[in-house]
Amino acid sequence: MDYFSDIKTREDFFNILNIPLKNMTYLLYNKEKKGTENSYHSFEIKKRNGGVRVIHAPNKELKFVQQRLLKALWRNQTKVWHDKKINPSISHGFQKGRSIMTNAEIHRNKKFVLNVDLEDFFNSFHFGRVKGFFEKDRDFKVPQAVALIIAQLVCYKGALPQGAPTSPLITNLICRIMDLRLLKLAKRYKLDYTRYADDLTFSTNDSSFSRLSQEFLLKLESEIKRAGFNLNPEKTRLQYKNSRQSVTGLVVNKKLNVPNEYYKKTRAMAHTLYTNGSFLIDGVEGTLAQLEGRLSFINQLEKRNNLSINSGSKDYKNLGRREKEYQKFIYFKYFYANTRPTILTEGKTDSRYLKAALKKLYKNYPNLIEYKNGEFVFKILFLHRADKEKPNKTTRLKFFFNIGPHGADSLAELYYFSSNKKSKVPGYINYLEYFKKLNQNMLTKPTIIVFDNELSSNGKPLRTFINSLKDEQEMHISNIRRDLSTQVTDNLYILTNKLVGTRTEAEIEDLFDDKTRNKEIDGRTFSATDIGEQYYGKNIFSLYILKNYKEVDFSNFKPMLDKLNEIIINFK
Repeated sequence: MDYFSDIKTREDFFNILNIPLKNMTYLLYNKEKKGTENSYHSFEIKKRNGGVRVIHAPNKELKFVQQRLLKALWRNQTKVWHDKKINPSISHGFQKGRSIMTNAEIHRNKKFVLNVDLEDFFNSFHFGRVKGFFEKDRDFKVPQAVALIIAQLVCYKGALPQGAPTSPLITNLICRIMDLRLLKLAKRYKLDYTRYADDLTFSTNDSSFSRLSQEFLLKLESEIKRAGFNLNPEKTRLQYKNSRQSVTGLVVNKKLNVPNEYYKKTRAMAHTLYTNGSFLIDGVEGTLAQLEGRLSFINQLEKRNNLSINSGSKDYKNLGRREKEYQKFIYFKYFYANTRPTILTEGKTDSRYLKAALKKLYKNYPNLIEYKNGEFVFKILFLHRADKEKPNKTTRLKFFFNIGPHGADSLAELYYFSSNKKSKVPGYINYLEYFKKLNQNMLTKPTIIVFDNELSSNGKPLRTFINSLKDEQEMHISNIRRDLSTQVTDNLYILTNKLVGTRTEAEIEDLFDDKTRNKEIDGRTFSATDIGEQYYGKNIFSLYILKNYKEVDFSNFKPMLDKLNEIIINFK
């Protein structure tokens, strides 16, 4: 039982949500809770126009149920689209794979762009309207008692609340018939039509629309009222090609772009952050996440306009003006004003070994890790170069600093952005000196690059990095051989593992004893170089170490961890 057509009783509905009857009964009918009315908290957020938007957010219990319902609604919607061979193209708000960018793209480079706005959008979806939809819609029809329960679960004070996860999708479902009618009307006037929540946009290159626009507006308003909405007359705008045309906040005259004022404000916020350590957004102190969101959005548009990652025409030394602003921010966040010491390793397996060793030895390194409320909390940041869960972060490091998901040689690029050694090569900006001139007080945590101890071989990553240090090579080699570490710049350090036995070089895997290295998994043993029927590689080995850290001997890791601890404690 997966779809709404399978629902015949309340119990069927609860089964689709996979929530026990007693839990749903308590949530819906508990007298103290007054149904779901006491399951929300409200707060205000500022709008760009200076007003405020009231958000009604469900509590944890109700939100969990709404999220289950949301999945069921999406599953049913996807089936409907598949069975009817529908490719939805009208609504771009709150839909997977769609955004304000896909919405605006439809209206790019047009002679006329008409924007209209639906008044008091979410409050227009009152309790009876929601209940009626689920009683009557042919694709989502359920028994009356179930429709009542759905309305109780998703409405607050008699309407769909902004803040509930179910509200956006339900608005799109109810607006579906209106969208089809408006699309039909738009086609009669040779217009393209899209909707992003309450923002409706029409555009055309047909010159005759100039004289037909008022006639169209009258028919449009009639259709919108028929659908149970009202136009907001203050937000109706007909924009001509010779003026700035915008759709859902994006300029669409030629390329998609943010308004220049938005970019300038974002750049000013970033400069204030770099100088003072904080900045304001609409009079309220902003966060790094908010600023990164703005810079990332600007960069997405650059990429969409074939000026960035996918074009193949640019690299980390040849960026556009706006891309350099994002590059600067990423350096600031992770390598200059980092709130925790940043650790970069040659690959993902090395960070797993270090995490496992710290978990086993956590009592010895309270500055690096703590055990709190039944969980380990790292006080250092392992900056992942390759992360399937966060591919965008991996792409950013590769594009802006040439630090790709694999290969240790590229870690030297970080040094070039932190020194003057490459000052004669176009594209390398000494961000360390740039930020120090603005505010040296933020330089409070180090960045530490961890290499295998392979100093003797010119082709190996550690030696390659040391070779990039030019006239200071011998000093750094001496430091590493004596202390396993060296300070490359103000806050950039190199750290390596100790040599084991009589070896003149050692990978981090060599720190494990023979018992651990010879562990048999699925009939195979570990090999750092050979993978096949007889051997498994570093990835499987590192996952085994991370999972079974309590049973592993990490004695040989202590010199490296001691030095890591010393660097962090003594850094000023």
